[in-house]
Amino acid sequence: MKRNIIAIAIILTIFGCQNENKKYASADAVDTQELNKESADTTAAEKIIKTADMRFRVKDVQNTKEQLSKTIKAEGGTVAEFSIESSIQETDKVKQSTDSLKEITSYRTQGYLVAKVPSEKLDEFTNTIAKMAVFVDHQSMKMDDQSIAYLANKLKAQNRVDAIEKINKVASKKSANVESSLYIKDDYVDKKIENMQIDSRVKFSTITLNFYQDNTIKTMIVANDNLYDYRPAFINRLWLGIVNGWTIFKEIIIAISNLWMLILVGIVVFFTIKYFIRKNKLAMAEATKNMIDQAR
Repeated sequence: MKRNIIAIAIILTIFGCQNENKKYASADAVDTQELNKESADTTAAEKIIKTADMRFRVKDVQNTKEQLSKTIKAEGGTVAEFSIESSIQETDKVKQSTDSLKEITSYRTQGYLVAKVPSEKLDEFTNTIAKMAVFVDHQSMKMDDQSIAYLANKLKAQNRVDAIEKINKVASKKSANVESSLYIKDDYVDKKIENMQIDSRVKFSTITLNFYQDNTIKTMIVANDNLYDYRPAFINRLWLGIVNGWTIFKEIIIAISNLWMLILVGIVVFFTIKYFIRKNKLAMAEATKNMIDQAR
């Protein structure tokens, strides 16, 4: 009996060891596949972002802007931003007639345009622009290699997918892992969006264009805003002054006539005061004479 039990135990041990070896072999195979997959994913694809900048002089800013728009559209690109601005350098006004002036203005016009063009056509596009210019003040191009950043985002995104799958196996509605899963999903989306932005910038290069033209002289007839020039001629103003003076004189006479009572009272007061002053002088003279006579 004991011999049978021992034999059964030996057989189970042998089968157990075989099964364990199979598990380890299976695990090794899975690890090998994952490593091979990871090795394949770590190959960095070329992600070069190109940006360019140009400043140049043209004959006419508005016409150049229209030509640039057509060229960009023909190359399969788009205009992201543009503006045209004129700044006055100097202005003067010359009298033409009593009610008009000739305004002479010197102004400078500048254009600003930001475009996105296919990266493979960027060099051809800059050459086309150079032909539009009278001369080029400045031209530059920058290449930014985002291959490593793109690969890092890709691997991190894959790690988040694996983490979400593991969390979902054990997560429940009341589990704290649900919140962690949402955070990881949001981070995964951010990495995917970053790579989409890199892809877009790799496919379409951004070029910034600043262009200007020589100072332009513009003349136009404008209304005379100097009010002094609208006054009548000297003879007319002199006659109007005489007439106006006679009118003022008559008004003064009328004002005085309205005050006749006050004038009469003033005259009476004046002569009354004058009478008393004269009387006082005579009295003082008489007293002085008497004093002199007594002294003798």
